[in-house]
Amino acid sequence: MMSDFQITIKSPCIGLCSLNVDKICLGCYRSLEEIGTWLQLDNQSKTQILANCHNRKAVLDND
Repeated sequence: MMSDFQITIKSPCIGLCSLNVDKICLGCYRSLEEIGTWLQLDNQSKTQILANCHNRKAVLDND
């Protein structure tokens, strides 16, 4: 029997909210728009955002 229960992906927020000039949070590496829409997104969209965050972190850490 399949359940309607679905695990929700947690926010990557670590409570160190500080935006750079490009409006990217330097704590979680989400854009301001991604932060604002997080609760309305499905897991597929959240997974894509987390991948984007990983890529942003790699780029910003190498600057």
